[in-house]
Formats: sequence, structure tokens, C-alpha cells
Amino acid sequence: MGTTEKNRIDEGLFGPGSVAWKVWTFPASALQGFARAVTIEHLDPDLTAAVDETGQVIQRTPLRYDRTMEYFSAVLFADTPTVIKMSDILMKVHSRAYGINKVTGNEYDSNNPDSQLWIHMTAWHSILYVYELFGPGRLSRDEELEYWAQCAIAAEVQPIRQEDVPRSRGEVQKYFDDWRDKLAASEAAISNVDHILDGFETIEPRLPAFVKKAGRPFLRASIIATYPRWMRPLLGVTQSRAVDFGSIALWRMFYKAAHNNPRLMMAMVERISPRSVRYIEPAIRGIKADSPRTHSPSWARERYGDPRTPLEQYADIKAARAEGTADVPYEHNHRDPVIEFKEADTSTAAER
Repeated sequence: MGTTEKNRIDEGLFGPGSVAWKVWTFPASALQGFARAVTIEHLDPDLTAAVDETGQVIQRTPLRYDRTMEYFSAVLFADTPTVIKMSDILMKVHSRAYGINKVTGNEYDSNNPDSQLWIHMTAWHSILYVYELFGPGRLSRDEELEYWAQCAIAAEVQPIRQEDVPRSRGEVQKYFDDWRDKLAASEAAISNVDHILDGFETIEPRLPAFVKKAGRPFLRASIIATYPRWMRPLLGVTQSRAVDFGSIALWRMFYKAAHNNPRLMMAMVERISPRSVRYIEPAIRGIKADSPRTHSPSWARERYGDPRTPLEQYADIKAARAEGTADVPYEHNHRDPVIEFKEADTSTAAER
């Protein structure tokens, strides 16, 4: 397909052979994995307020899903200059997503470290979960430890306190257990979740109408099958164990065929998230970077992009708000021009 526009300077944060690449390149990550993550995220009521106030999940569903995958794919697979500059762009995008939650009365802020950790952990946990459920099964103990260590590395490019990041299956389970009493679903959360679960229709507008109608219940059932049963009432969904079993079995067969078929895998990615292709394709097709080296976020940040860490950037954003010099919050259902993540690619290429 040859859609990659430039070669990478290095192999990024993890590189070929890493457990992170092994898990995140499994094809279920693009469908059930991301859909599971972005729906479970809605159980943080203040994060939901930030999402709902902008209105982007409903009015720009394909774009929102595409950009979410684009960012996570870059962190996993792009070279380190691109990763750092993508991080800076995301900080800028989120800097205007703040206000007062009309349901709880709490302040919401998309750059808040606790909300960012919740987003990060639901994503990394969901991607691993669908790998285990629809694919090869559980990782070895050593692979699991490597995976969660790499999860912590990826957290460095977001405003997340490193001491808060779980680093083992047990710590991850405790993290979610500790969150359980704080989880809540507003009407907006349930509406957004229902909209995303119908992803065959809402995320894939280019598909023929009959394909969207036929595929919608199969994708929806497979996503719901990944939810713990106690969580389903919160998300406003129900489903029998028989449907869980059948949908998992069906998609396992599909992914068994797709997993070792780069052409089919890339066709899926191009359909679901065209913005992610330039990052995922080298990993799927084994296209090597100019340098085989990987680097830490701190090493890369010293050389590329904003020298301040995301937490330092967040502190400065909050100070600007206190002084009245910050950018104004997004309006409800705004139609502001999108700040393209692709700017990170352009600026990196210009420096070469």
C-alpha cells in the first residue's frame, strides 16, 4: 500500500520485539480495544463532562475516534521526535477543555493528572484485555511485567505523576478496584457510550448502508462482551452470556485470519483510522527506522519540542488561568478548526 510518508529517525519509545508492539499490533486493538477504552472512560463523571461539553463524540464521531487512535498509535510506533511533539500538541488541545461539571459541581479539566491516568490505564488495560480475549491468550509473567513497565514509560508523555502509575497486573487490578466506588454514569455518559457502541454506523460513515446495518450488532455485542458484568448496568447495557460467548468465538476466528495478514490488517486500519496508518504501517510491515535505537521520553524531550515536562506545562497552564491570560474554554458543541497532530510530522521532517 506504501502509504508511509517518511521514514522514522529512530524506533521510538519501544521498537520491534517489544511486548508493547506485540500487543498493540494485534488487530482487535483498533476495534474492540479502543471502543472498550473510550466507553469505559465515561465512568469518570468529570472526564465525561469535559467530553460532553465539547460535543465532539456525537457531532464528529469518526474524526474523534480517528484522532484518538492517531495519538496512541504515534506514542507506540512513531519516532521519538514525533512522539514528543504529539504530546505537546495534545497538551494544547486539552488546555481549553476545562470548566464546571453541571452534574457534580466539580471542576473538570482534561489535563488533570488523575483524569489523564484514568484515560491512560483504561487504554493500556483494554488493549491487553482484547489481546487476551480475542487472540493468543495471556502473556507470560515476564512479558506482563515488561508490558506494564512500558505503560509507565508511555505515561511520561502525558501530565501523569509517575508514582501513581501501576506497574504489574496486581497493581493495575488494585487501581481499578480503588476507582470502583468513584465510578458513575450520567445521562450524557450513557448516550455517548450507546453512540460509540454503534460504531459500525457512527464511526464508519463510508461503509455502504446495508453493511453498516448488518455489521452493527456484531461489533456492538463483541464490545459489550469485554465489559465486566457488574459494570454493564452503569454503562446502560445488558447482554446474555450466550451472546458474549458467540460474539467472542466469531471475532476470534476473524482475528486468527487477520493477525498474520498485513494486507488485511492495514485495510482495517485504513478504514477505521486513516490518520493512524503512517504510524502503524511500519510496525505491521516491518519497515525499519533509520536508526535501530529506542529512547526514553526524557531523552527525547531534551532534544525535541517543549523542554518542559507535561506536568510542568500543566502547572503553567493553570497559572495562566489564575492570571486570566489562558485560552478560553471550548464552547458547547464547538466547530473550531482541528489542531492537526500531523504538524508533529512536518516539524520533525523540517529539522532533519
